[in-house]
Amino acid sequence: MNQGADIKIGIINVSDRASAGIYEDIPGKAILATLGEYLKNHWTPVYRVVPDEQDLIAQTLIELADQEGCCLVVTSGGTGPAPRDVTPEATEAVCRKMMPGFGELMRQVSLQYVPTAILSRQTAGIRGSCLIINLPGKPSAIRQCLDAVFPAVPYCIDLIGGPYLETDEAVISAFRPKSS
Repeated sequence: MNQGADIKIGIINVSDRASAGIYEDIPGKAILATLGEYLKNHWTPVYRVVPDEQDLIAQTLIELADQEGCCLVVTSGGTGPAPRDVTPEATEAVCRKMMPGFGELMRQVSLQYVPTAILSRQTAGIRGSCLIINLPGKPSAIRQCLDAVFPAVPYCIDLIGGPYLETDEAVISAFRPKSS
């Protein structure tokens, strides 16, 4: 277990309009606020807003995982069926292992709110010692999805050699097997 004090978490909003300054980056700020509530550790956000371009998304994921040393990268947007929705393809292109259970659970939870959740292609994967999670772009869906999957995130990061993430138990409980 890595107890490093310098915990970095990447946040990427994938949006043509937000990256062009046409509208405010609300999804990225929703991720930042949610993680701020969840985590007791001191951590540093590494924040990016990029257009829906697969090569640029992939390049940004690599930068945050490899050069910046983020243990977790959370993206918002680009997970639907529209032609420019390419975040899952970028994630799959840069990950060594895919973690399909994340997307399965996020869709299951989202279906409780909207029938169109079945159209979402949320996913997650591992690049080195970094977990990458793709979320939808709607702020309320971001919180619903993170509430569902985050209990498994700290242990996943333990298993891939990342830092020990401690959650605020009053907000969300991380699950770690008794043997860990």
